[in-house]
Order: sequence, then C-alpha cells, then structure tokens
Amino acid sequence: MFLTLFGTLVIAGLVGYVTERTGFTHNGYLPSIIICLGGALLFYFVRIMFGLSFGSPGLNAIVASIGALIIVPTHYRK
Repeated sequence: MFLTLFGTLVIAGLVGYVTERTGFTHNGYLPSIIICLGGALLFYFVRIMFGLSFGSPGLNAIVASIGALIIVPTHYRK
C-alpha cells in the first residue's frame, strides 16, 4: 500500500515535469509538479476511501495528474 503511494507520487512528479517540458503547460516546473502531486494524492485517497478507479494505480496517477493540470491553471494566457 505504501509502495503504491510512493509510486503514485513519483509518476505524478514525472507527469508534471514532462508536461512542462513539452509545453503543454506554462506554469513553471515546480508549480506543475506540485499541482500534479496534489491531484494524484487526492485521487489516491479517493480510490482508497470509495473504490473509484480507472484501472491500475499507475494509470490513475497519470489521469489524475493531467486532470489536475487542466483544472488548476496558475498561469493565464493572453
């Protein structure tokens, strides 16, 4: 269970870095990683409490991280 949590956080951090590196977001590296970590952690606990899941824990981390980056914008484009 704890290894799943750590794996979720690692995958979320990588998703945050990759999305910023590829230009999907323009928040900055640290804010993007923090947003992804928060989204993945929130979905991890929702999965434990309510049993909602997209499949494997890795897929859950990726979907939750990208969803958090879409929902929580920190940089408004002109």
